[in-house]
Formats: sequence, C-alpha cells, structure tokens
Amino acid sequence: MSPLDSPGPQAPHPQPAPPQSQGQPPLGQPPQGQGQPPQGLTAGLFEPAAEPGGPGEHGTPGAPGLPDDGEDGVKRKRRWPRVLAAVLVFVLLVVAGIGGLLWQRQSSYNGNIDRIRGAMPTGKNRPGPNVTGTENWLLVGSDTRADMGTTGDGGQVWKPGRQRSDTIMLLHLPADRSKAYVVSFPRDSWVEIPGYGNQKINAAFSFGGPPLLIDTVEKLTGVRIDHFGAIDFEGFKSMTDALGGVEVDIAQSVYDPARKVNWPAGRQKLDGEKALLFVRQRYNLPNGDFDRIKRQQAFLGALAKKAADGGTISNPLKLDRFLSAFTKSISVDEEVDAGKLRSLAISLRNIRASNVAFITAPNKGSAQRGKQSVVLLDRTKAGALFNAVKTAGMAEYVAKYGGVNRVGTVS
Repeated sequence: MSPLDSPGPQAPHPQPAPPQSQGQPPLGQPPQGQGQPPQGLTAGLFEPAAEPGGPGEHGTPGAPGLPDDGEDGVKRKRRWPRVLAAVLVFVLLVVAGIGGLLWQRQSSYNGNIDRIRGAMPTGKNRPGPNVTGTENWLLVGSDTRADMGTTGDGGQVWKPGRQRSDTIMLLHLPADRSKAYVVSFPRDSWVEIPGYGNQKINAAFSFGGPPLLIDTVEKLTGVRIDHFGAIDFEGFKSMTDALGGVEVDIAQSVYDPARKVNWPAGRQKLDGEKALLFVRQRYNLPNGDFDRIKRQQAFLGALAKKAADGGTISNPLKLDRFLSAFTKSISVDEEVDAGKLRSLAISLRNIRASNVAFITAPNKGSAQRGKQSVVLLDRTKAGALFNAVKTAGMAEYVAKYGGVNRVGTVS
C-alpha cells in the first residue's frame, strides 16, 4: 500500500486516553569582535574569545589589572565571560528559530550535548546530496512519560518499544540562510516503514530508533537528512523554566478532558509544567491533532522569541540558565561537533523568529485503517512540497501554494 494514500472513512472522534501512546509505555562571517555587532538571534552574544591558555580561558574570571606579556606591553583586564557564541536553530526547535541552539562559552556548553552514535542510517539507497549550501535536519520530540529525561546529558534517546516520536519536524535551511522552514508531520501519518510495512510514522522511532525514523522520512520525501536532533518533553520543561516562562495566545476557552485542565481564552504565560500540558493536549481541540501541531509550533516560536529577547541575551545569569538547560536536554548525531555548531550559528546570525515559516505536511485528513485512526498524506501536494525542499525552491513553493501556519493565536 502506498504511504500517500487516498482517504478512507472518517475516523470517529478520538476519546480521551491515558498518557501512554497507543499501548507503548513510551533550528557567513566569523564572529564579530569589536566592530559592528551581529544581528538577529545571535545579537549580543558574540565577544572576543580568550587566547588559549591566557586570561579568561574557560570563561573563568581572573584578577583585574594584571599585566599581559603581549608584544605591545599593554595591560589588559580579564573579561567575564569570554564568549565564543553560536546559535543552532533547532523548533522548537526546535526549532527554535525553533527550536534554536544558543552557544556560549564553547568549552563549557559543548560538553553538555549528548551525541548519538549510529543515529544516521548507513544504507546505500539513501537520497543523493542536497543542493549545495542547503541543510536539512530531522527534529524529534519524544513522547516518553519517564520521570527523568531520556535525551541530553545522561539520557538514553531511544528505548526499544517504549518511545514514539510525538513531534516530527523537518527543518530546511536555504543556502542564503535568510529564512528557516519547519515542516511538521502528523504523528499518525500512514506511511511505509522499511521492514514493517504501512504504519503510523511515529512507530518508526519505537521500532528502530533514529536510523529507522530517518530512513522512513527519506524514503517518504526523497530528501536527504543531514543531521538529527532529539529532545524529550522534560527538556522543553526545563528550558521554559530557565527563561522564566513563555507566552502564547489562545483563541477561545477550551477544556482538556484527558488532563482536566481548562484553558481560558487570551494571552497565557506558561511555566514549564503548563507548557507540557499545552503542547500535549489533543482531545477537545476543534481539529484534534492538527491543532496540537499548531500548538507545538506556537510554543517553539514563543520559546525562540523569548530566548532571542534582549533581556535574556544581555543578562548573563538568564542566558547561562537557558544555555545550560538547553545543552543538557538535547541529543544530536555524532557528526555535529562544536565546529559545526559554531559555523552554522554564524550563518544563521540574521534569522529572527519572524523568519521561520511553520508548515504542516499536506494531507487529506483522518481515515480508518483497521481499528486505527490515521492521517493520509496528500500525494500531489506533499510531493510538490518535498520536491521544493529537495530542489531549494521553498520560497517559490510558499509563494505559489501558501500553506504557512499562523501560530500567533491557536486553538
């Protein structure tokens, strides 16, 4: 059966379910120094790096007024912090823009990031290289309900049969880095999983971890995935709290029967715990999981905006809390080293939250396959979107077809 299928009978409205998922326990120029300051998400982060072995190494404050042994004989005071900064747009990532990776004091924060060995598939039938200069990341939010984080420092990013990828996003970065495009896949998308036949796309992570999920997405889209990033909900919680909360706008009052939470209409400030409740709600939303996707995108946009806010960047304590929480919460493929993150951050220096376009993979809505309620992707429209990613034509695609989600106000 084709992964992009025709619609079946409409699925009955989903009923509240326990937190477990379907029986499974479960986002250039070099850093600028003392000249013109950088713009965008990295504004305010770049400072001259310390000379190796000299004052300020490892970001440690030193005694002021000590003379330097440099050739010019000029006295220089140590500065705190000695920052070598970079930003990786992750949506959440995430992006943010989604998820984004803000990078300060490389030697300290780089050590926090968990690298996943063998995350990338090794088969010979992968899609060919992307257009030169473009980059595609597969970003995943795990729906495990474990008490402790499963991604990041000390976490196990994948436990066979116990985790499904609750949030699946393809982050596409054009060569000029003028924008970022985030394509969300409904977690119930009915697709072919290599070796397992037609299944919901989020089952791929449960069956075979990151390599199988990447293989599934590559065969579905024809787009080669360059890098992988994962974060579980506990990571989102700690990042939100480190920023002092984020704000979202809810269109109308809605009740979540699964978690017994009432969301009043209007502007809401979310701490970490409320953020988890907000992005997890699926039942009682007008469009079910499709509204849930928009909530996740709205949260990632709010997280990126708050992280890039001048009040965060200019406050060393706030910035340190956020960077520590973020870098301790994420897992990436082992090819993403510090140099890669730094180079990518520099290339993304002009991207702002408003330059991130959120899109849901085109689909024909819900259908029934056996006893399962699934989502059928639209063969023609989804094919055009994936081809635009593959050929670096996303700007033209959006101009022709639209499809960008409005996430300023959500259900």
